[in-house]
Amino acid sequence: MRFRRAHTQVLSRDESVRQGRAVRAAHAALGSIDAVRAFLNNPHPALGARPIDLAVASDAGLAAVEGAIAAESRGAAGNAPAASEAAA
Repeated sequence: MRFRRAHTQVLSRDESVRQGRAVRAAHAALGSIDAVRAFLNNPHPALGARPIDLAVASDAGLAAVEGAIAAESRGAAGNAPAASEAAA
C-alpha cells in the first residue's frame, strides 16, 4: 500500500520562527499539549481565524495571537487582571 504525500508547504525561516514562538507561548500559558493544539488549530472568535495560521503569516498576526494567548491564560486563571490593569 502506498500513501500519498499530503500537499504541504515548506515554511520560510521567518514563518518557522513565528510558528515556534506561538507554540512556546501557548505551551507556557496553557500548560497541556492538548490545550495548545486545541487553541492553535481551531478558529478563534476574537481573531477570526486559526491562531496558528495568523501567527505564521506575519509579525502582526503573531502579536495578535500572543495577545489572545495572554487573554486566554488570564481567563483560565479566574479572570485575574493583567499586571498593567492591576497597577492602574
